[in-house]
Amino acid sequence: MPAIKSRHCDLMVIGSGMAGMAAALFAARRGIKTVQVGVTGEINFASGLLDLLGVHPVDEGVCRADPWKAIRQLVTDEPDHPYARLSSAQIEQALQACIDFLDAAGLSYRIGARQNSRVITPTGTLKTTYAVPQSMYAGVEALAARQATLLVDFHGLKGFSARQIIETLGTRWPGLRRVRLDFPEMRGELYTEQAARKLDTEPIRRKLVAAIRPHLGSVKAVGFPAILGLYRTGEVLADLEEALGLPVFEIPTMVPTVTGLRLREAFERQLPKMGVQAFYQQRVLEVTIRSDGGFRFMVGHPFGVVAVTAPKAILASGRFFGKGLQAERHGIRETIFDLPVVQPAERRQWHRRDFLHSAGHPVNRAGLAIDQHFRPVDERQQVLYRNLYAAGSILAHQDWIRQKCGSGLAIATAFGAVRAAASQIG
Repeated sequence: MPAIKSRHCDLMVIGSGMAGMAAALFAARRGIKTVQVGVTGEINFASGLLDLLGVHPVDEGVCRADPWKAIRQLVTDEPDHPYARLSSAQIEQALQACIDFLDAAGLSYRIGARQNSRVITPTGTLKTTYAVPQSMYAGVEALAARQATLLVDFHGLKGFSARQIIETLGTRWPGLRRVRLDFPEMRGELYTEQAARKLDTEPIRRKLVAAIRPHLGSVKAVGFPAILGLYRTGEVLADLEEALGLPVFEIPTMVPTVTGLRLREAFERQLPKMGVQAFYQQRVLEVTIRSDGGFRFMVGHPFGVVAVTAPKAILASGRFFGKGLQAERHGIRETIFDLPVVQPAERRQWHRRDFLHSAGHPVNRAGLAIDQHFRPVDERQQVLYRNLYAAGSILAHQDWIRQKCGSGLAIATAFGAVRAAASQIG
């Protein structure tokens, strides 16, 4: 058996979803020697939109135009919500730092006067969000002005239907038209990642423009499924706008998404350059609590294991999909440290009888309770490990899906957890 390699760091970040990536980013910006481990999960399915807070109260389904005012109301109404552990200034600082990082990595974002925007979904409904990828923002403007717009669809592409979007939105946006084309040099079933890689090349873009031009008529904008390049989205967008002479925008597709791959690629490409030692697509197999309160993690996969020692750790392993939480017959458990999970007393209380209940299901608010320093606590509010912090969707007392706060919550709580850990790192 090969010898187990050893590594030492100041901070271990467990998780490679948005919260884990953001935590590694904020730690690297502070010059903290960081190791990150995690199997990429939720981020692959991200729409690319950075929600802050779109709905409050959830049971009333109130969409909020001003997310900052909504957050102030939220923390008053729900003092255990993770946002209540941060000031509005800290939340904004965290989000802006992440946006600046993504912009430098080639993924630019737009924010409409510190207000939420309305973005078209692949089913034709409208989503309330805060920071919108530059590649989608012309769609926000076209929707707001109800401009005559052509939606481009492709034969063989699943998870996107311009026809369905028009059937859903047509009465509110009568200027919508659609065209369905063959994707250049492709036949049969078309996958979003495959199409995006093709559009990274100029010859394919030239052929696509030639196919679209006869259908433009008097439209003022052109919408595409989110396939406008994987690594060169800004270049692809600018090239299509120049060639068509019109604003161009993307519409998110059903999962898995190119927008999620772009985010993952940006973080995985840039974080190691900032000094983060990453073990992507690997898991924490075992953890030992040291006598000094630090940790020893066994990290790896069946083909190799590395022992990582760290005085501090941030748990950002996600919920069920990310395998941070696991639902079992008699309850929900946290999978790495076996921390107590805030959850309904009995499994039959996890879900309400009505699947579409306006307040959501109690299981969606299950997770880890934390103190003011983002350290997990037990039912008596006692800190479990003084050097362990938690961030992201694994936290209790929030329903990020219905509240439309997923990315904002992940980024802000990662900022708070790193800030708390950094205050104890020499």
